[in-house]
Amino acid sequence: MAMALAVATGMSSVVGKRVMGTSLVAGVHHSSVPQSATSLAAAKGRKNLVCVASMREEEVEKTKDWVRSGAVALGAAAMVLLSNGATGLAMADEGDAPFQTYYGTAASASSYGGYGGNANKKDSAEYIFDVPQGWKERQISKVEKGTNGTDAEFYNPRRKDEKVYLTYLSGFRKLGPRDNVLNNLALSDVNLQDILGSAEEVKSDDLVQNGQLYYVFEIDSPVAHELIKVTCAKNKLYTQFVKAPVSDWARDNVMLRKVHDSFTTIGDASPVQ
Repeated sequence: MAMALAVATGMSSVVGKRVMGTSLVAGVHHSSVPQSATSLAAAKGRKNLVCVASMREEEVEKTKDWVRSGAVALGAAAMVLLSNGATGLAMADEGDAPFQTYYGTAASASSYGGYGGNANKKDSAEYIFDVPQGWKERQISKVEKGTNGTDAEFYNPRRKDEKVYLTYLSGFRKLGPRDNVLNNLALSDVNLQDILGSAEEVKSDDLVQNGQLYYVFEIDSPVAHELIKVTCAKNKLYTQFVKAPVSDWARDNVMLRKVHDSFTTIGDASPVQ
């Protein structure tokens, strides 16, 4: 019973306080004290919410910046890798290029179909030389073949001034003096005239392969670097030209020399005089 009285007394006290609080609030409804506290609390709450929202926005922006920076860094790294890979592939393709053998027929302009090609020529080939894999064959017209005797031409598609081409002229049973041969070749080749006119050095030599005589020339000029190989066979004068701008020659000279060295005629060689 004592406990019940205590509980009742406590409840009465609480109720009394609530009533007094209610009447007090009602009596001083326009008092500034409780309203100011409430307003301050609300304002403080709004401020905290604004701060939290601002912090979240700042964190989001920082995250976006981090993602953007990471993407840029990854993109830059990828470009470097791709660049190195492309450079490495270009060097591998040209510095140590695989080769294919070209079979040239040196057919007359009257029996010429008008275009080059390397299909089904083995049986009728009069000469051969190696061509770097990936080089393109330029189509030779009948007019060009009939005027200057161009029979075949290949070029590097990456640098079109880096090329190999072969000409032939009928009615030559044997080679004349080396200097005369080179000068006569220049008469029908304007580009060769320009290279010889500005040449810093011209090397020439005799080369005997399988009992056949070849003249070899190397011309070093600011215009271009050129290798020439000349021989007579089947009553024809065959000349192979390998040329490249100076910058390309410095990089690809091993490959270009292989193309130059590989040229040879097939059968009926003119005897060495």
